[in-house]
Amino acid sequence: MDGNGWMDIGYSMVACPHKKVFEGRGPKRLPAANGAGLNSGHYAVLALVGSSGLVQPTDDILHAVLDAVEHLRDRGGAGREIKGHRDGYSTSCPGDPLYAWIRRGAPRPGGAPDPPDPHPSFPGRTLKYPPVMVGEDVRTWQQQMSRRGWDLDVDGLYGERSRDVCRKFQQEKGLAVTGAVNRATWNAAWQEPIT
Repeated sequence: MDGNGWMDIGYSMVACPHKKVFEGRGPKRLPAANGAGLNSGHYAVLALVGSSGLVQPTDDILHAVLDAVEHLRDRGGAGREIKGHRDGYSTSCPGDPLYAWIRRGAPRPGGAPDPPDPHPSFPGRTLKYPPVMVGEDVRTWQQQMSRRGWDLDVDGLYGERSRDVCRKFQQEKGLAVTGAVNRATWNAAWQEPIT
C-alpha cells in the first residue's frame, strides 16, 4: 500500500472461517483481485480457504461470504451474479470445493432453500441467430442462463454469443444441438439440474 499507493488489499471484502466479515476496499470502490475480465463489473470477496490446510469451505465461511455479498448489494449496488475468480482469469481459484458451491447457485447453508425461480412459459417463438432477435423473452432466457453460471450478457439480444451458449447447454443436457432456444431448451433452462 505504501510503495504502490494502493488504497487497501485488492479485495472488497474478506470472509473468514469464524463467520466474520472484514472490509477491504469496501463498496463503491474498484477491486484489483479479480483479473481484468471481472474487476470492472464485479466486487471481490475473498474466502479464506486454500489449496492446503483449510480446503473445504465450512458452513461459517459460506455464511460469511454471503453476508459480504449482501452487504455489497445493500451498500454498493452489487448485482445478483456470483462468480469465481476462474470465470474471468486463468487460475484454479477459488478451488474446486468453493467453485462447486458457486456453480450450485451459492445457497446459504442450513437454511431453507431459496424458492425456485418461477418457470416462465415458453414464449411461443424459437430464439435463434442469425439475424439477431430482440425481446424480453430473450432477456428472460439470458438471465436464467446467467444464473446457471453461463458467461452471457443479459441484454435482450439473441446473437452469436447467445447461440454459442445455447449450443453448449444443449450438448451438456443431451438435447438436439441447434443453437436455437426451442420449447425443450427453454424448459431445460429451468428444469435441468445445474452441473
